[in-house]
Amino acid sequence: QVQLVESGGGLVQPGGSLRLSCAASGSIFSIYAMAWYQQAPGKQRELVAHITSGGSTNYADSVKGRFTISRDNAKNTVYLQMNSLKPEDTAVYYCHADVTVVAGTLLGCWGRGTQVTVSS
Repeated sequence: QVQLVESGGGLVQPGGSLRLSCAASGSIFSIYAMAWYQQAPGKQRELVAHITSGGSTNYADSVKGRFTISRDNAKNTVYLQMNSLKPEDTAVYYCHADVTVVAGTLLGCWGRGTQVTVSS
């Protein structure tokens, strides 16, 4: 019913930048909170950044001052601008959204992830 598709991952050197995008599509009535999570090899998936429908944000301590989450409600898209990247930021990044579908059901939806590798 709802698809989330991430893009923008890749290989970048330490200190570099990447911008991730996640577009939602399908039988969407409205989207509430959206978020980005990261999952490094052998570790649990962790919240990186969160944004409400009104634009309030919060971040994991490890990315404060380096990452910025934003959204375009008209495009049903959330972004993650990642600056000053470090090797420890290497992970698969997943998009999550709380979506009310046309039928009235609230769903928690995940994308398939995009790989970010920070290495020289």
